[in-house]
Amino acid sequence: MANLLFFILRLGVEFPLGTLLDGLQYLLILGFFIGQRSRPDWSVFKGPVSTMVLVWVSFNILQVLNPVADSRLAWVYTVRSAAIVVLMYFVFKYQIRTVQFIRVILKIWLFISVWAALLAYKQEYIGFAASEQAYLDSDPSIGSLLFIDGHWRKYALFADPVIFSYNMVIASLICVALLTGPLVLWKKISLVGMIFLFISAMLFSGTRGAYVLLPAGLALFAILKFNRIILFFSLIAGFCMAVLIMIPTSNPTLYRFQTAFRPTNDASFNLRAQNQKKIQPFIQSHPIGGGLGAAGSWGKRFSPDSFLANIPPDGGYVRVAMETGWVGLLLLCTLIFLIIRAGIINFYRIKNPELKTYCLAMTLSVFVLNIGNYPQEALVQFPLNIYIYLMAALIDVTYTLDQKQRAATAKALS
Repeated sequence: MANLLFFILRLGVEFPLGTLLDGLQYLLILGFFIGQRSRPDWSVFKGPVSTMVLVWVSFNILQVLNPVADSRLAWVYTVRSAAIVVLMYFVFKYQIRTVQFIRVILKIWLFISVWAALLAYKQEYIGFAASEQAYLDSDPSIGSLLFIDGHWRKYALFADPVIFSYNMVIASLICVALLTGPLVLWKKISLVGMIFLFISAMLFSGTRGAYVLLPAGLALFAILKFNRIILFFSLIAGFCMAVLIMIPTSNPTLYRFQTAFRPTNDASFNLRAQNQKKIQPFIQSHPIGGGLGAAGSWGKRFSPDSFLANIPPDGGYVRVAMETGWVGLLLLCTLIFLIIRAGIINFYRIKNPELKTYCLAMTLSVFVLNIGNYPQEALVQFPLNIYIYLMAALIDVTYTLDQKQRAATAKALS
């Protein structure tokens, strides 16, 4: 539902779908605690990642007491995406108990990704649907963001081109990881086809931040799966990337791709750097920030005359530093570090080849998503704010299932 939220809204459905989605999350969290009575399993709260999740949630809830905050109401609206959704991590760890369940999740994930990619192709070569065009014409500010160099940036069924492109990168890396698993030939051919579909559709988004993510994810993949074959293909991929970056072109899509690797020549990048320089003294002098919802659209809505409301955050980590200070930024970075660290450690620990590929896919996805959170606000928008904690949970679940399988095998042999 998180994937389809904005697609349904653009169809003209007059219904508070966002509130419904929040309600579903609350019910799932409530169901998790109720389920502990019939099937107690408090082990989901054990481990460094679980501990850090609780610390991060508690810190965001306590932000309501931030003495510098200009609006308590902004906290009410923001804490849902900043803290409450994080608790879904425990729901996923508790409910995902079989390899079959993980397979279903990944099949649905890739099905929606294929649908989104094909829809982007349709938007690029056939045009927008009437409801989509009505959305684009509804606000002049939308055109200023999505219409660049005489070309509309495509967003498929997501909120905006950024979220669409990040989803395409993640889906591509999942396919890359799955290719290393024990699959029959036709499935591997299908995965290769999906990789090319996702990458080509991503280019329609015009999101420069996403163009960097795929090479970054492949670099980590090459490190974790290092062998002569991987090295060979990495060198070929690196050569192709260098050609694409350096080749002269008049194609607007390719030119925008090239500018992602030459940020100092980009006016928007330089403007972001200036804004970050402007906000640094505030972050350094306010260790717990200006309060949740102090920056961006919520800041303009609830405290339009404040300092933070009039400086665009231009990125997820910058927003966290503005609203929760350097303390909050340190806590978030620690949480992300622990998730990626757990993914890398579990990848080498897991013996089951299928579970190993699933762990690798989630680790690569978390890694690139958090790189993408620097230039864009990737971790607070649907569906990525759900995905990030699903990925974190699967990293732990795959190792837990592998341990259970090994224990069952050892018991059967004894």
